[in-house]
Amino acid sequence: MPSTAVLEALAAFVEERDWAQFHSGANLAKSVVIESGELLELFQWTDEAPRDDVAAELADVLSYCYLLAMKLDLDPDKIVLDKLEETRVKYPVEKARGRSEKYDQLPD
Repeated sequence: MPSTAVLEALAAFVEERDWAQFHSGANLAKSVVIESGELLELFQWTDEAPRDDVAAELADVLSYCYLLAMKLDLDPDKIVLDKLEETRVKYPVEKARGRSEKYDQLPD
């Protein structure tokens, strides 16, 4: 997940430009969706998008996700691991392996 160096560089970038004033939780969440749309657009008519373009758009998505986590005082590593544990319970290996059904549609 994000290193301290990445989070510090992102915070410094924002601070240098005095952009934190625009970074409400709502604005950052909107930015995540907007940038995710730009990432998705790369795959609009193909399953193969240019790797460099994907990297650039994914960097934008991740940057806004990290900024939102920082704004809300959430540890990105912790929230991902916590969610993974919740999902692990919903999708036990013996029921979910190789299947794409939603957890409430998995066989008993």
